[in-house]
Amino acid sequence: MSQGVKIIAHLLFSWLVFSNIMSSVNAEYFNVIHYGALGDGTSDDSLAFLEAWEAACSTRTENSTVIIPENKTFLVYPVSFSGPCKAKNITFLILGKIVGPISPLAWEGINPSLWLTFNGINGLNISGSGIIDGRGSGWWNQSCRDHPGLAVNILSCNASNVRGVHVMNSPQTHILVMDSNRVDIRQVTIRAPGSSPNTDGIHIHSSRNVNISQIDIGTGDDCVSVGDSTSNINISDVKCGPGHGISIGSLGRGGNFVKVENIHVSNAYFNRTTNGARIKTWQVGKGYVRNVTFENLYFNSVENPVIIDQYYCNVRGTCKEQQSGVHITNVTFSNLFGTSLSSVAVSLHCSHYVACTGIFFNSVQLTSAKAGSEVTSSCSNAQGFAFRMVQPEHCLKI
Repeated sequence: MSQGVKIIAHLLFSWLVFSNIMSSVNAEYFNVIHYGALGDGTSDDSLAFLEAWEAACSTRTENSTVIIPENKTFLVYPVSFSGPCKAKNITFLILGKIVGPISPLAWEGINPSLWLTFNGINGLNISGSGIIDGRGSGWWNQSCRDHPGLAVNILSCNASNVRGVHVMNSPQTHILVMDSNRVDIRQVTIRAPGSSPNTDGIHIHSSRNVNISQIDIGTGDDCVSVGDSTSNINISDVKCGPGHGISIGSLGRGGNFVKVENIHVSNAYFNRTTNGARIKTWQVGKGYVRNVTFENLYFNSVENPVIIDQYYCNVRGTCKEQQSGVHITNVTFSNLFGTSLSSVAVSLHCSHYVACTGIFFNSVQLTSAKAGSEVTSSCSNAQGFAFRMVQPEHCLKI
């Protein structure tokens, strides 16, 4: 073989290798534009999103990425991105903006309970600097039963995370984590008007080993809420306001057996929220809430900084007394500081039949947000101890 032929053969071989490498690399990235999405904000891009997802999910590779490109707005109707995927890790990279239908009329004939759903996926990564806008204002004056439920749904997902995205104006809850294990949510911003109903920031239900950190949330309901059948939940470095605070509950509404344990809330700042650290249960519930810690919390003009309510009811004071209840035990409030708008800064309203036990206060300094006013504690059937300085004076039964 002549030298020239050898050179040509070598170049051809190198080109084939390079081509295969590039094909492999390109196969790992799936831009929704390449699947027909227009990104003009008015055309329905749902099918393109699904086709890009299916291609990414079915690719047998270490990492696969669906790209929602920047400088475009994609109108998407309810879609479900389902697994399991052949890709070991699959990323939903949001650089542009995803919006939902703006009018409730656009949802006729469509299941309104879900919008963007990620179901049955291991190694899911939702990330990027883009925006998810539920455009839910058209629903907020209607019955909550008629709302499309949630903006981003993470269902039955394991070893997954959400990073950096901005979620806003959901008809109801912005991010739901349900039936999942090992989920990490951080550096996320969530926004809706303080007057918008039931627009929780993040709700966790039937899940374990969930970490939420470095979150900035302002909505019309709980910044973070923890539902039933949850364990090993860590919530830290949260800015909350406006909203209803960080809540465990409400639990036991249907008379079910509640199982919530190992919940840790730390380093949170509450700015003019309705509540701060809250646990709320229905009388008809059974089971337990145990091993809960609220620590290093700061309250700025919060209506109810600390509250445990075992008499939670649709209309306060109208629910009939029950001889049952969810047992709340081993709850610690440590290093709490700031101001209360109400005269009762600490309210522990526990059941006559299933008292709260093992309630601990350690270094609490709460004062009135109103000049010249004082704050107090109010307790019923709450047992525990206080350590170091506790202001207002505690009312726990030893």
